[in-house]
Amino acid sequence: MPVAYEPHRRLWLLTGPSTSYAVRLAADDGVRHVHWGVPITLDQAAELADRDERTPHPAASSFEHGVGPEELPAEGGPRFGPAALQVRFADGARAVEWRHTGAHVEENSLRIDLADRHYPLAVALHYRLAGDVVERWTAVTNHGTTGITVLRCDSAAWTVPARSRHRLSHLVGAWSSEFRLQRADLPTAETVLTSRRGVTSHHANPWLAIDDGTAGEEHGEVFSAALAWSGSWRITVHRDPSGRAGFTGGFGHEGLTWTLAPGETLETPAFAGLHTMSGFGAASRSWHLYVRDEILPEAQETRPVLYNSWEATGFDVDEAGQLALAARAAGLGAELFVMDDGWFGARTSERAGLGDWTPNPHRFPRGLAPLAAEVRRLGMRFGLWLEPEMVNPDSDLYRAHPDWVLHMPHRRRTEMRHQLVLNLGRPDVAAWTHRWLDALVGDLGLDFLKWDANRPFTEAGWPGHPDPDRVHLAHTRAVYQIMDRLRADHPGLRIESCAGGGGRADLGILRRTDQVWPSDNTDAADRIAIQHGFGQLFPARVMGAWVTDSPNVTTGRVVPLRFRFHVAMAGVLGLGGDLTAWTAEELKEAAGLVAAYKLVRPVVQQGAAYRLSGGGTLTGVHYALGDDHVILAWCPSRPYGHTPGPLRLAAVDPVGVYRDLDTAATHSGAALLTQGLPLDLPAGDHASALVRLKLVKE
Repeated sequence: MPVAYEPHRRLWLLTGPSTSYAVRLAADDGVRHVHWGVPITLDQAAELADRDERTPHPAASSFEHGVGPEELPAEGGPRFGPAALQVRFADGARAVEWRHTGAHVEENSLRIDLADRHYPLAVALHYRLAGDVVERWTAVTNHGTTGITVLRCDSAAWTVPARSRHRLSHLVGAWSSEFRLQRADLPTAETVLTSRRGVTSHHANPWLAIDDGTAGEEHGEVFSAALAWSGSWRITVHRDPSGRAGFTGGFGHEGLTWTLAPGETLETPAFAGLHTMSGFGAASRSWHLYVRDEILPEAQETRPVLYNSWEATGFDVDEAGQLALAARAAGLGAELFVMDDGWFGARTSERAGLGDWTPNPHRFPRGLAPLAAEVRRLGMRFGLWLEPEMVNPDSDLYRAHPDWVLHMPHRRRTEMRHQLVLNLGRPDVAAWTHRWLDALVGDLGLDFLKWDANRPFTEAGWPGHPDPDRVHLAHTRAVYQIMDRLRADHPGLRIESCAGGGGRADLGILRRTDQVWPSDNTDAADRIAIQHGFGQLFPARVMGAWVTDSPNVTTGRVVPLRFRFHVAMAGVLGLGGDLTAWTAEELKEAAGLVAAYKLVRPVVQQGAAYRLSGGGTLTGVHYALGDDHVILAWCPSRPYGHTPGPLRLAAVDPVGVYRDLDTAATHSGAALLTQGLPLDLPAGDHASALVRLKLVKE
C-alpha cells in the first residue's frame, strides 16, 4: 500500500518507488515530521518516531525549548520559528491548540483532520503521492458564526535532516534575465524567497533545492520543492544554530489578511516536494516526469515549430505584412503562425487600445478571418497574442468601466507600461473576459493563444469588498478558471504562458497551459543560462525558444545562425525576426536546421535530460529516449588555441555501441562515459554542435 498506518504510535508512512515520507501525531495531537528520504518500512518509521519522541527539541533552557519538527507549525506555544499558520479569532486570541478529529486514506492519498480545542477552526492536512513526488496542501474551515482572520496559511512546512552544512539552490533574475541559478550556503537565519507582484515574478521563482553542500549533477542527496501558484507567494527557509533546517511556503505575502467567513473553507495550492540520492540532475528529471505525468494537459503531444511576428514588426502590424511573414515562415517549415501585439483596437503603440479586443479596422479592414484562412492554406495553425488581464487608460473599455481595475480609494492608479490591471476577482469582469475570449477563439477557430501579462499588481485594492485582500487569491483563480473553460469548450486550443517573458512560470499555470515563454531575451548566448535555470524544474517540451535576428534586438550581439538554432533546439523551437530581410543563404540554412530539429524533436521533447559540462564555457544537454540520443553542445567563447571537448556523456550504457547518425562513426559506451564525445565545432566563438546517436549493439 502506498499509505500505511501504525495505530499504536498514530504514525502514517507514504512510500513511492524510491522515497518515503512519514508523519505522526504527538501527545498534544500536533502532526510531527518523522522522515523524508530513502524508502523505509513501517517498523523503521516507528523506530524513528520513538527516537524522536524521546529526544528533547531541545532541552537545555526555557529559551531553547521547542516542540519538534511540525508539518504545519501554527502560532502559539513554544514555537519561535516561522509559523505556517497564523489566525486571529474574534476575541483577539491568536494561538492554536490542536485536537485530532480523524484521518482518511484513499489509495495514494492521506488527509489528517484537526480542530482547535476551543475555537471553531478546522484544518485538514492533505498528502498525495505522485510517483516520488509528495504533494501537500492545507484546507482551513470556519465552523463558527463569526469571521476568523487568516494572517498566514501556508500549503505545507517541510523538514530536512540536520546537517553540519546546508546549501540552498534557488532562481533569481529580472526582466530579460530570468531563471539565473544561485547556490549558496544557507545561513543560520531565516531566508525569505517571495513575490509581492501578483504574479509568479521574474525576480524569484517558487522552486528551491537543499543539499549538504556536496551534491553534484549526478550524485548526492537533494531535497527539492515547488509551489503550484501563479500569484504572489512566499517561502521562508530557516536554519537554527543546532543545524536543523526546513522551509514553509504558500500563497500571499506579508501584510495580507483574509477573513474566513462562517462556513467557509480556504484551500491552498499544492506545495510539491521530492527527494533523491542522485544529485541535481536526477531531481530535475523527476520534476520533468512529474510535470509530464501529473501536470500538463496534453503531455504526449508534440509541440509545433512556431513563428511569432513580434520582433519583425513590433506594433507595426497589418494584413499584408503578416501575410508576407507567414509565407516566409511556412517556407522554413513553421507549423504554427502567431500574430503578436498590435492587431486590435487603437493599438499602434503601448499607450492605447489594450482592452478593446476587436481587429483594428484600418489594419485589418476584412477582419482576421482572411489572414487565418491564408495561414492555414499555407499548412500552419493560427494563433494570436493577447493580454486579457490588462487595460490601457486610453481605451474604450477603461472609459466605460474605470472601476474594473485594481485600485484603492484616494490613491493614485500607478501606470506601468501605460496600463492598469483588471480585477478578474470581480465576477462581472471575469465573465466579460471569458465572453470575449470565447467568441474570439470560436469565431476564428484559434489554435493557440500567447497569454501575456506585462505588469505586476499595484494598489491591489477592491473597493466595496468586505475582504479586499482576497483579490490576490481571486484574480489568480479567475485566470485559472477562464483558461480551464476555454480549453474545455475548445479542445483544440493550446496556450502559452507569458508575463513579460518568464514572469509567470510555475506548476499552477502549467496545469492549463502547454508551454512557457521563459524570457523576452532571445539572445542565444544569454539564453544558455536562462534555459539552464528554467530546466531545473521544467522539461524541454514546455520551454519556448526562438531563433531571431542578428544583431539581437535586446543585446545587439551578433551570433551565427547555427548557434542560435542549436540553443533554441534545446526546447520548443520557434522562429522570430524579420524573415523578409533574411538573405537567401540564411533562409536555406534555416530551413535545413528546422528540418534537423524535427528529426530530433521527439527525443528533445519527450526524452530524459542530462546537463553536461566540458570545462571552460563548453556546456550542453543530452536527451535520451529509448535507443535514441541527442546531444546539443555550446561554446560561446574560448581562449586562442583552446579546442573544447570532448564532452563526457552520462546516459549511455558502458557496454553499448552507439552510431552517429550523421557521420556513421561509432563510439563505445565506455568511451563516451569516460573519455567523452568528440565534437566537430567550428572555429571561433559561438561554436555549437548537434549530434544524433543511436544504440546499435549491447
